[in-house]
Amino acid sequence: MQDDDPEELTLIVDTPNGTHIRCVPPALPLPAHIDHGPGAEEATHMAAAAWGMPDFVFQQAAHAAKGSGRRELGDRLLLAGHRGAVVQVKARTISPKTDAQEISWIQKVAAKAMSQAKGTVRQLRMLPADMVNGRNRTLHVDGHAFEWIAVFLLDHPRVPRDAVPTWQPLGIPAIALTRRDWDFLFNQLRSTTAVLDYLFRAAAEPAVPLGEEPVRYYEFAAADVAAPPGDIDTELVGAGGTLFSAPQLPQAPAGSDGTNVHRVVRIILEDVALTPLGESLTERDRFTVLSDLDRLPVSSRAEWGHLLLDMLRDVPEVPEDHCKWRFRRLLDADGTRQLIVGAATRFDRDVQAAFTAYVQLRHHEVTSRTGRTEESSALGVLLTPRRDRHRPWDTTTVRVHGDLELPPEDLQVYSEAWNRAFDEGAVVDHGRAEQPPAPASA
Repeated sequence: MQDDDPEELTLIVDTPNGTHIRCVPPALPLPAHIDHGPGAEEATHMAAAAWGMPDFVFQQAAHAAKGSGRRELGDRLLLAGHRGAVVQVKARTISPKTDAQEISWIQKVAAKAMSQAKGTVRQLRMLPADMVNGRNRTLHVDGHAFEWIAVFLLDHPRVPRDAVPTWQPLGIPAIALTRRDWDFLFNQLRSTTAVLDYLFRAAAEPAVPLGEEPVRYYEFAAADVAAPPGDIDTELVGAGGTLFSAPQLPQAPAGSDGTNVHRVVRIILEDVALTPLGESLTERDRFTVLSDLDRLPVSSRAEWGHLLLDMLRDVPEVPEDHCKWRFRRLLDADGTRQLIVGAATRFDRDVQAAFTAYVQLRHHEVTSRTGRTEESSALGVLLTPRRDRHRPWDTTTVRVHGDLELPPEDLQVYSEAWNRAFDEGAVVDHGRAEQPPAPASA
């Protein structure tokens, strides 16, 4: 590691493909029209929204009642799936003093930030609150529905070397970062779920000095590459399933191959985020679908992007009135979450019904093999090419969970339709059982 300039960080990273230089830039500049403290909070929000998704970054919609009074939850929340982070941003708004004085100040504000974060979690568990995300949509947040971590985020022009803040035990995981660390994680991973997973993983290890989180990241990434894949029954996805192992933390930043194919997944996420909800759906449903899709491993997204673009080019090449389908399925290591992404020649009611049947059938087959029906879900995403120039494809989603209580006659129809022998190339059903390496510390 080289760090001659407090605003710059250059890492020398050894990888299986050789040694690489990784430059970690300073944190994003603060908004010019906002005071320093609120500006640091806004910049933190913008980094998570731009590199992650605005749908996963929240602020309180209104004051929360507390006894006879009312208490405002001023924290920024990062929520995805069943994990949540309470983010407390503290900014040094005056010129730094001596290192000893700055370390003392950091220690004081860190302890205060963690106490405030703990209070926010306690408040949300006592009294759920309406929170507004980066698209100005409201989600009712019950503190009991999430596994929480407290994040102290420091905006400081010159963090003293070897500054490691401490705090009293909170009863939840906690971690301290600089704003440069925060920006690095989001820019590196481009996934809110992946950042949350990293924060929980890092919080379980001894603290590192403020500003050195990128160093720890690459230590974890190297350990992931060296870790052997775990055992998983590939037959859970049916005959022909293959084991797919990917490091939890990629050494190369997302999209560094220069192709931008990793953006295919982001575009699909945006499609889901921007599609008007049907009458029976809520913002909670949208949040769940986005969270499920954002679980796709970062290390896999470029390859999936290539595959999906290939599918979209391939499925129109059929005779008129025919329909070609291609699928890729991914099952989490614990066998409870299934992601199904596919493409079809066109979109109409028959295609929608057939795709829904496919998702339901695959969900039923997997849960019949695992015996974990009530805790299992399957998300299906179907892309269908468009003929106009407004956009390259339409996106359709179907999500099912638990026991679908499908009548035996329906299951027989679905199985005859989707499990019979198709003409070569009519259906490609790639089943993958996913097993990332077990988390390890360097």
